[in-house]
Amino acid sequence: MKRRIWLTGASSGIGLALAEELLKAGHQVALTARTLEPLEALDQRFAHQVLLVPGDVADPETVTAIGERIAQVWGAVDTVILNAGTCEYIDASQFDAGMVERVVKTNLIATAYCIQEALPLLRLGDRPHLVGVASSVALLPLTRSEAYGASKAGLRYLLQSLRIDLAQEGIEVTVVSPGFVDTPLTAKNDFPMPMRWSAPKAARYIAERLEKPRRPLEIAFPFVFILLLKAIAILPLRLQLALCKRMVRTSAKTGATS
Repeated sequence: MKRRIWLTGASSGIGLALAEELLKAGHQVALTARTLEPLEALDQRFAHQVLLVPGDVADPETVTAIGERIAQVWGAVDTVILNAGTCEYIDASQFDAGMVERVVKTNLIATAYCIQEALPLLRLGDRPHLVGVASSVALLPLTRSEAYGASKAGLRYLLQSLRIDLAQEGIEVTVVSPGFVDTPLTAKNDFPMPMRWSAPKAARYIAERLEKPRRPLEIAFPFVFILLLKAIAILPLRLQLALCKRMVRTSAKTGATS
């Protein structure tokens, strides 16, 4: 069944690859991102399937305007995939609360703005489905991930709680928890990224599972990586701490300066 889908963070990484997968499958996709050029390229390739609704989802007025535009053109949506996000790493020796604010606003608060506009549209859709892209980092505290992990853990909880409250309305909720994926964000990482997937591989994996008649509550990958994180997360806290401390790099290793 062809669906009307609103996808955020659609200009790069998993979002861009997922947009292509959805469009190839014949769905109508409303594309949101701050960078317009990749969205326009998709619009040229998939005529009559793309609705361009660019903008910064961290701005509530922009998100409201995007919701109004989708309502004007389509009247409703069937699936909303909230993928927009960012990542910055904390240096505990020079803790920056402003960084936490930036990351939480983009990954959690901006997603809440989108949910506010998405729910009225989903209530008018066919078999409505709300999908949020969190992260496997929410499963286990990791070094330097204080801001990113807190934002994704908050997003995970928000979506899981909404799943309960929206069930009576027939709106299903799926949480996506990727491991390491090759994207412009992870390209900046200066540490090993085990079991890393390409963005197209991740997008195909997500798209295939979203098409299943019985929708998954969670889409997490790669399996072995997720299993490893979950296994460490159930260990006694002091043993967890001992293991995770081994991942911390000294200033000499990272090249950081005091």
